[in-house]
Amino acid sequence: MSKPKTVLAVRHLAFEDLGLLSPVLAERGFERFLTLDAGVDDLREVDLDAVDLLVVLGGPIGAYDDALYPCLNDEIALIRRRLAARRPLLGICLGAQLMARALGAEVRPMAHGRKEIGFAPLTLTDAGRDGALAPLAGGQPVLHWHGDQFGIPDGTASLATTPLCPNQAFAIGGFALALQFHLESDPVRLEQWLIGHAGELAQARVPLDELRRDAATHGAGLRAALGEVVDRWMSGWPQSTE
Repeated sequence: MSKPKTVLAVRHLAFEDLGLLSPVLAERGFERFLTLDAGVDDLREVDLDAVDLLVVLGGPIGAYDDALYPCLNDEIALIRRRLAARRPLLGICLGAQLMARALGAEVRPMAHGRKEIGFAPLTLTDAGRDGALAPLAGGQPVLHWHGDQFGIPDGTASLATTPLCPNQAFAIGGFALALQFHLESDPVRLEQWLIGHAGELAQARVPLDELRRDAATHGAGLRAALGEVVDRWMSGWPQSTE
């Protein structure tokens, strides 16, 4: 009997979970969904051979704050192990920043303390239009929610940009994908994000009604785009992971 296809998510906040990724991946044959909480669960002994897809999710701490949050060191070590194995890895927001750090790139606050929060489209680079993000080339708005930015690791290329943040994604060898933005956030659960990040939103003076309106407007398009991105990305995975 073949083993069930397994997703392992590393989570930093309870409400920043796999979201829309869970049903999308289930439709594509994944059966087992596991979650480990950074700072609570031990990431040092994870059996990555039993994991078909590793997802490192977002969170409000800085990827460079390992002196304050030592668990980040364990996450970076886990990511490096996964990259060395060349098996499917997805980093989202903080997860993407940790991937960049694991590959030697810098992560730092955006210029002038800016934050990028809200729904807006991406501009894909030539490399982005040729890869998994191609379904986003038509201008589908995605959810941005960050105050830090990552550099592009040596040997990789920027896949997407916005006016506020020049590096929104990078990929490695078809098996690893780093996204600064959120495709996985479920619009019907946006209120959890608004409550959980109330302090940040108030400080940045982000209009909540605008976020609610845009989530309702773009929700269906985001669900469809996520499925298309996942399909294109999975088509480039090593055969042994399909």
